[in-house]
Amino acid sequence: MSKHLSPLFFLLQTLIPLIIGCVVDNPKSNIDQTQEIAMNQSDEQYETATFGAGCFWCVEAVYQNLKGVEKVVSGYAGGKIPNPTYKQICTGQTGHAEVAQITYDPNQISYQDLLDVFWHTHNPTTLNRQGADAGTQYRSVIFYDNDQQKEIAERSMAETDASDLWSDPIVTEISPTPTFYSAEDYHQNYYQSNPSQPYCVVIISPKMQKLKKEFKHMLNE
Repeated sequence: MSKHLSPLFFLLQTLIPLIIGCVVDNPKSNIDQTQEIAMNQSDEQYETATFGAGCFWCVEAVYQNLKGVEKVVSGYAGGKIPNPTYKQICTGQTGHAEVAQITYDPNQISYQDLLDVFWHTHNPTTLNRQGADAGTQYRSVIFYDNDQQKEIAERSMAETDASDLWSDPIVTEISPTPTFYSAEDYHQNYYQSNPSQPYCVVIISPKMQKLKKEFKHMLNE
């Protein structure tokens, strides 16, 4: 009788690992797919805004403190040469502006909210200059990603210009978003890493105090 069972025994030995293998592999595959879908959905919930308002250390520091902002990257945009360096930018000859690219969740903070902060935390009435920082690289500029951002930016600028926020006319450039180039690593998170640096103390810290006073309701806890 054992001779008749031997083929069945060997067949079961062959099939059981295969069956068990499928049971183990399928949940793993489903988990991977679920994670991938979740990551894609997470990416899709964010939008970007690209602003230039003088030195990008200032812009970065301001927007890093807002609720709904996922990340802020300092960089260069709007110039004539690819992959510019900070040294090239400083000549004022490349046409790039120092900008911050802001990744944000529109369910927590709106593009209009970002613009409100923009108008209040730099002087948009001085052409190619913010304080002692002079040159086209320091120009006030809004780079829009789509027609909706363009419409909101133009309306917001007109309303701000008509208000009593600034006595002189606003000269901010509003243009389509060009290629964005991240700045060198040492420029990233500059204020957070160098709060005692003289420029940070004299220029950026007052902006942060103004931000905390006028936009307290929008700040991270």
